[in-house]
Amino acid sequence: MDEQRALARQQRRLEELCGAAIRAVSGQAQLQWRGGGLWRGAQRLPRFAAHLYPVFGQADLGSLRGAADGLALRVSRSDGALHQRLQPADALERLVFDMLEQFRVESLAPAVQLGLRRNLEHRFRAWSEEFVASGLTEGTLGLLVFAVAQVARTRINGEELPEPIADLIEGTRFGMAEVLGPALRDLTRLREDQQAYARVALELAAQVGLRARQAREQAGASEDSDAAEGQDSRNGFEWLLEPDGGDGEALQAAPSSRGTAPADAVSYRVFTRAWDRELQAAALVRPELLRELRERLDALAAASGIHVGRLGAQLRALLARAQPDGWEGGHEQGRIDGRRLARLVASPAERRLFVEQPSQPLADCMLSFLIDCSGSMRQHAEPVALLVDAFSRALDLAGVEHEILGFTTGAWNGGRARRDWLRAGQPRHPGRLNEVTHLVFKARESSWRRSRAGIAALLKPDLYREGVDGEAVQWAASRMQGLGHRRRLLLVISDGCPMDTASENVNPPGYLEQHLVDVVQRLRARGEAEVMGVGVGLDLGALYPLSVALDLSQLRGNGALRELLTLIARA
Repeated sequence: MDEQRALARQQRRLEELCGAAIRAVSGQAQLQWRGGGLWRGAQRLPRFAAHLYPVFGQADLGSLRGAADGLALRVSRSDGALHQRLQPADALERLVFDMLEQFRVESLAPAVQLGLRRNLEHRFRAWSEEFVASGLTEGTLGLLVFAVAQVARTRINGEELPEPIADLIEGTRFGMAEVLGPALRDLTRLREDQQAYARVALELAAQVGLRARQAREQAGASEDSDAAEGQDSRNGFEWLLEPDGGDGEALQAAPSSRGTAPADAVSYRVFTRAWDRELQAAALVRPELLRELRERLDALAAASGIHVGRLGAQLRALLARAQPDGWEGGHEQGRIDGRRLARLVASPAERRLFVEQPSQPLADCMLSFLIDCSGSMRQHAEPVALLVDAFSRALDLAGVEHEILGFTTGAWNGGRARRDWLRAGQPRHPGRLNEVTHLVFKARESSWRRSRAGIAALLKPDLYREGVDGEAVQWAASRMQGLGHRRRLLLVISDGCPMDTASENVNPPGYLEQHLVDVVQRLRARGEAEVMGVGVGLDLGALYPLSVALDLSQLRGNGALRELLTLIARA
């Protein structure tokens, strides 16, 4: 179980690094890599060529970097709308057409960027080895596509064909020479013009489709037709042509063990809510231990040098608005007070006959902190507790209603919810498959002084398990509804994507992550809450349109506090 969680965290970290590389090469800040696919903000982009999707946990770092570089070139050097408009209807022809477009953009990589070009070639060669090892080249169709891919990429990119691959595809290459030769000359010449290049690529894809149909007809006419037809099926080539549910088609060397259905193909559901709980965090800690934890947090606060009074004044300036506070008489300007006119008759020199409506700053808003209490956040417990404790004290001084909430699960790897699923016969796509626990560290109606012990419960290590972020964001936002506040701010403090092993293992990749994106988008669109992401050491921009990455080591210098204030100001 610990090994699974470690692998999941490692994959999440690798996806974040790949996303950073894609953004750096493409120059497009909204791009993220998550759940095995490329996203622009909340929009999932179509899957492109086969070799761009290595299997995390199996591919080496060079392959991951090569795939990231290839994706970056694809989104920055290719007109996606033009490509989609021209792509053929036949699945096999579409697959070849997409491959050729990818080879085009990879050939446009600047010659001076030798590392990038090496990464691209490394990833394609690794994919080629995976393709051969999977047995796909044992079938007619698989070998045909493989041969076209190898010859086309080496010719368009000016590379040498490795000798083992040249030997493997020699017969197929010779049979296609009449078609491949002229087409590849034109493709190499037209690399800078996508539309002209696409016309030649479409002709070549059509020729590949024709050869594939001829091969099928010949196989169907032979005595061994059943075996011939079954060969490609056994090798999985037909699986390569299945759409991935996005805007494009998928091609990989071998299916993932976690399923091929995309996250957006299955609506979010919960298998059972029977074991879900909402608890006061302080009730989970022995009183003696809670006192010790509070003393420890007080010591951290004293050593941090955080100026709570200054922070409260800054929050008041950010969140408070001038509000009328009755009427005040005895002024020398303003509106005439009819009750004082008699005094004017008795004393013509009297000037204090006016009333004014004074105002005072009032914060007509509510702010909630929602803390990810998953296992990987345990190492950040002290700085996170210190951060929200300081903000709670300052928000009290500023007169801002606020809450400190958290979310975790009641068990590792599903607990009783998964047990119920096993007893029910393991139905497919069960949805969320763990018992969620929502925690209240400080409620709205309670002051910091009354809740200070509950906030210290954040330091209890065994509180941290797994996390289902989307439902937690919904829950925290629902607690702010119907209270009459003009503004509702929700700050989610997390170190990454949702992670619940039981749910991830039985649902499509990115299932929990997509639900979180949908929830945040829906809350913002409806104006129910201004949801912001506070990343602990990483960027949460793919999940939260408004976000900041905090270095909590800067708490002593108040740097993290300033960044958080800036985020609130942006909202």
